[in-house]
Amino acid sequence: MEAPQNEVFRDTIATISEEGKRNWIFPKKPSGPFYDKRKVVSYILLAFLFAAPFIKINGNQFLMFNVLERRFNIFGFPFWPQDFHLFVISMIIAVVFVTLFTVGFGRIFCGWICPQTIFMEMVFRRIEYWIDGDRNKQIRLAKQKWDAEKIKKRLFKWFIFLVISFLIANIFLAYLIGSDKLIQYVVDGPSAHVGTLVPLLIFTAVFYFVFAWFREQVCIIACPYGRLQGVLLDNKSIVVAYDHKRGEAENGRKKFRKNEDREALGHGDCIDCFQCVHVCPTGIDIRNGTQLECVNCTACIDECDTIMDKIGLPKGLIRYASEENIEKKTPFKLTSRMKGYIAVLVILTGVLLGMLALRNDVEARVLRLPGQLYEKKDNNIISNVYTYKLVNKTSENIEDVSFKLRGIDGTIKLVSTEESFVVESQGLAEGTLFIELNQANLSGDKNEIMIEVYSKDRLIETTTVSFLGPRSFY
Repeated sequence: MEAPQNEVFRDTIATISEEGKRNWIFPKKPSGPFYDKRKVVSYILLAFLFAAPFIKINGNQFLMFNVLERRFNIFGFPFWPQDFHLFVISMIIAVVFVTLFTVGFGRIFCGWICPQTIFMEMVFRRIEYWIDGDRNKQIRLAKQKWDAEKIKKRLFKWFIFLVISFLIANIFLAYLIGSDKLIQYVVDGPSAHVGTLVPLLIFTAVFYFVFAWFREQVCIIACPYGRLQGVLLDNKSIVVAYDHKRGEAENGRKKFRKNEDREALGHGDCIDCFQCVHVCPTGIDIRNGTQLECVNCTACIDECDTIMDKIGLPKGLIRYASEENIEKKTPFKLTSRMKGYIAVLVILTGVLLGMLALRNDVEARVLRLPGQLYEKKDNNIISNVYTYKLVNKTSENIEDVSFKLRGIDGTIKLVSTEESFVVESQGLAEGTLFIELNQANLSGDKNEIMIEVYSKDRLIETTTVSFLGPRSFY
């Protein structure tokens, strides 16, 4: 069954030719109010991306995702494997937030916030405009034979792309291993850390491949977020949209002719200049409606507004609007689906804030040594052996740490020469201890007892353990 004529565009993508070969996109250099706003947002986000690994709050890196050592810092708060549930809830909140934003405002995240779009359009593409020129010059250069001019421009551009890719790879490495360690590696030199240098070069090659060759195909082919539009968007979602009611009218588009009464002839305001297509970084025609390839970058809005201004017609032929707004002039309002997402988001955020408030700075775990029962000593003393593990989640050392029993007479003996010890900042202390109780204080063969963890005279954590004793036959 053949697709309707106005739906044929959905059978192909702009980056692939009919022969199945790569169809290179040469977008026109965008300009206009939206583009200026995007530049400001992009440079703020780039500054944040490059600065975040080097910002510290209470000695903690502002953002760090050390997967190998299972240490994470989010907004200066350190998270350990014991806090994995908090990390999971944070990720769920992020997913719900992106879903809510997509339902309401389409793929606006891609056009304004996504690192792929920011690096591609605000860094690499701008360098390309500087070296190769605008759309027409780039097309001519691509068709030009490999003479001295083309070789010089290509090598210069590729070298700059490679340097920036290497810089991005280093920044991402700072997020993974920590900025202090990265700086130390740089000071030590690459030969001292070959095991880190090799992955760094691999990531540099990946970034270079993405931004120098794969480019917009990341958004069209690789990114799963674009496919979410099909299930999340509806006719009430605000997207970059072409006002087909105004642009087509009764008799469709028509090239512009001076002093012509287009309204009397039944033609819409679209003059079929194709400038919205030429400026699109993914090569689509926004006049075909909402498409998977559209990243809501607003370049077509700026370009169309410029054309409308030149020919004396109202701006806004392409604008942020919903299908319902175009068809019925209905203003944006919260739908029941959006209200549901907002409710879930508020509940999850409340749960996360509550868990963060109840989260201890010290995580204590005391477990009975596997395979060990109990030992009976003189004077009816029963002894159990345990291993302990203390995690310090703060950026300060915890001094003079000791254990005490709560609500029961007995003693705790550490398998060390000292009765107390120090847990270093963001460190781990582990060892072995014995708990000795009088059999008269036991209520059976298995007893739950509580252990208090002190730093000097300050209670910092409590934990419960199971204490084994002789079975009573009375």
